Amino acid sequence: MTEQLDVQQMAQRLLAADNILILCHKNPDGDTIGCGSALYYALKALEKTTAVLCSDDVPSRYAFTNPRLFKGEFEPRTVIAVDVAGLQLFGENNGVPQYARHVDLCIDHHAGNNGYADFTLLDAGAAAAAELLYQVIVEMGVTITPHIADCLYTGIATDTGCFKFSSTTANTHKVAAKLIEAGCHVEELNTLLFDTKPRARMEAERIARNHLEYYLDGRCALIYLTRDEIRQSGVDPADLEELTSLPISIEGVKVGLTLRQQPGGKSVGLSMVKLSEMLNSGRTSLYRAVEQLEQCGKIKREGKTIQLMPESPSPEER
Repeated sequence: MTEQLDVQQMAQRLLAADNILILCHKNPDGDTIGCGSALYYALKALEKTTAVLCSDDVPSRYAFTNPRLFKGEFEPRTVIAVDVAGLQLFGENNGVPQYARHVDLCIDHHAGNNGYADFTLLDAGAAAAAELLYQVIVEMGVTITPHIADCLYTGIATDTGCFKFSSTTANTHKVAAKLIEAGCHVEELNTLLFDTKPRARMEAERIARNHLEYYLDGRCALIYLTRDEIRQSGVDPADLEELTSLPISIEGVKVGLTLRQQPGGKSVGLSMVKLSEMLNSGRTSLYRAVEQLEQCGKIKREGKTIQLMPESPSPEER
C-alpha cells in the first residue's frame, strides 16, 4: 500500500536521494518523456547521479528533450516513476522489469493509479504529471531553465491537447505562464507538437477516416486501424495517440472511440453506466451498439471488459 506525499515531502525525498533512476511508461507520450527529462535535468543541477529508462524508444518528436538514457552505468538506489498509473504500463524491454519490481517514488495525475510505489504524489485534478512536477522542482530550489521549461511544457501541452481538453484548469494555465516566463520556446514547440505531421501520420489518419463508423444516432463515433494498416503506414506509435481526437471532433459526437489492433487483442475497461450517461442514452441502446461491434468481429466482451480482436484472416491466409 502506497503512502501519499504532498509536494514538499516529495521534494525532500528527492533531495535526500542519489543514484536515481527515472522510469517512464511504455509507448512514451509527451507527458512521461517531458517529466522524465525535466526531472533528469533538475536532479543533474543538484549534482546527483541520475538517468531515464523507458521500455520503448523516445519518439523522434520528443528527441529535443535529450535526457541521459540509462545504460546500467550506476546501481540505482532510488527508482521514481513519472506519469505511470500501474505496473502493467512499464513494458518489458530494455531491462525495465528488473527495476519496476520495486518503485520507491511516483509522481502521477491518474485517478486510477494503483499504488504500486512506496510513496506517491498524486493529484487527479492536475491536467498532466508535468503540472505536478513543476511544483516539485520549484520546491527543490532548482531554477527552471529554458530547457526544463520546454520539457514540462511538452508534458502539459500534449496531455491537454494544447489546452483544449476539459482537464485543463486555471492552475494549468498558471503553470504554463510560469514556464513561458522561464524561457519556454512556446511557438517552436506548438509547431513541432501540433502543427507538423509526418507523412506516415497523415497516411494513418487517412486510413482511419476510411473506417469511420457511427452508433447511437451519431452520438458515438468509431475509427480503427488494423495491425497491417499500422505497419503499412509506417506511423510512429507515438503519433497514433493523436488519432484519438479525430472522432470526438465531429459535430454531434459525445464519445469517440479509437481502436488499434494489437497482436492477440487487447482488453480495456468499460463502464456502461458512465458511457450511457455521457451519451445521454439508455444502457439498452448502448448495449445494442456494443453488440453491433461484437457481431462484426471488432470486439469481444468479457464481463466488464472489452477485448479488441485481431483481424480475421483472409481466405488466402486460412
